[in-house]
Amino acid sequence: MTDTPDTNSAPPPTADADAAELQELLPGIHAWVQPDGTWWVNNAGAVAGDDGVLVIDTCATAARTRRFLDAVDTATGGAPVRLAVNTHQHGDHTYGNSLLPSTTVIVGHSRMREGLQADPVIDGCPPLWNPVPDWGPVTRRLPDISAGSALTLHVAGRRIELLHPGRPAHTTGDLIAWLPEERVLFSGDLVFAGLTPLVFMGSVDGALAAVDWLESLQPDVVVPGHGPVLTGTGITRVLDEHRRYYRLILDTAQDGLSRGLTPLQAARQVDLGEFTSWADAERIVLNVHRVYADHAGRDLDVIAAFGNAIAWLGRPMHTSV
Repeated sequence: MTDTPDTNSAPPPTADADAAELQELLPGIHAWVQPDGTWWVNNAGAVAGDDGVLVIDTCATAARTRRFLDAVDTATGGAPVRLAVNTHQHGDHTYGNSLLPSTTVIVGHSRMREGLQADPVIDGCPPLWNPVPDWGPVTRRLPDISAGSALTLHVAGRRIELLHPGRPAHTTGDLIAWLPEERVLFSGDLVFAGLTPLVFMGSVDGALAAVDWLESLQPDVVVPGHGPVLTGTGITRVLDEHRRYYRLILDTAQDGLSRGLTPLQAARQVDLGEFTSWADAERIVLNVHRVYADHAGRDLDVIAAFGNAIAWLGRPMHTSV
């Protein structure tokens, strides 16, 4: 059976930004969850105490970031945002950095910092999405501190470990924020809960290995980069879904390479099966492009990859931003 996108179908409805919610996971530990979690609609977080607040990621637009920071301000009684962490370079987690107080110290992986510095999309989004996102009055703001494989922060007596997976995964500069005593994990985009993962700027093999790494931490709560907060058996279920999806990408790419197919041709022939209903299904094309690029030992052609994703979908990609 071959998955053939319905090019005549209407895009999904636009999610209401007001549906975003600051969820208190434990006293002083909060997750900012933005439905519907699709392109450019991310999750973020905050760890608060009497001595201030650590923010984990911002949002894509000025309006969404202000809504997040206002909710944190209300929940913490106006405690100052002393620190912020970017889990990776993508704009849905970083463009709102410029809305943080000027005194906030931002931390990111060294390769994440390089990626955001070179990112042209913050200056004007290309018409790959419908509607074309409007970031609002944001400016490029890079991390003040570059982390490597690990860095430990302390907020309100809590230890927050910033850890790199050790190899490219979602991107080359991923960081997780792990609270080992509370067993709360802010995974960034190493986890997408209930929608299609994206690894075109990292490595499919690396993302697959990162799933085992995250599971080895044995978290009680996972705040994914997109989708609902996970607990209990929901964590195992979602990590297992990631394993199956990444293996599907690898099998699809390997079959396509062996048959001399282009990434688009290979993606058009795949049966998405259990993943058919996941939002942003066109990412299969971007992810297969990643495997092809790694196989050839070359950089990924971003323009060709996105052009093929739109061709697979039959229209510009949908976003609620």
